[in-house]
Amino acid sequence: MKFIFFAGEIRKVNIAKNDFRFAPVMFLEQSLEYIDKMPQSTFDEIIEKYVEMNIAHPFREGNGRSMRIWLDLILKKELSKVVDWSKVDKEDYLLAMQRSPVKALELKELLRQALSSKTNDREVYMKGIDTSYGYEGYYAYNTEDLT
Repeated sequence: MKFIFFAGEIRKVNIAKNDFRFAPVMFLEQSLEYIDKMPQSTFDEIIEKYVEMNIAHPFREGNGRSMRIWLDLILKKELSKVVDWSKVDKEDYLLAMQRSPVKALELKELLRQALSSKTNDREVYMKGIDTSYGYEGYYAYNTEDLT
């Protein structure tokens, strides 16, 4: 049996979800370089960067979960805020993400309403991980089981 490992590696294939095609692999490296150079000093700039990273979708698996952590790290560093993901409705979030490549206003408002200054609160962080996995349809485990 041959195993193919790709966790944490930049994807080498084109991918799509439903009817949306993510950045073609032939342009992925340039897309990531562009995203890296995008400004991130205001909330709007950070969310626009987040939207671009979602369009790039650099991994074959785990993009949404890793991107939500990445977003919180940027928000914490730049604005001393994080998203309290437990306050973000799954369906509203997924719909806003689908529409964000055309217009990110809906996503910005949804996330702005869930901002928290509890940047070092373990409960906010752990509930965020649970919620993030729930967005992806994973409910078998939750972080409370780890304590």
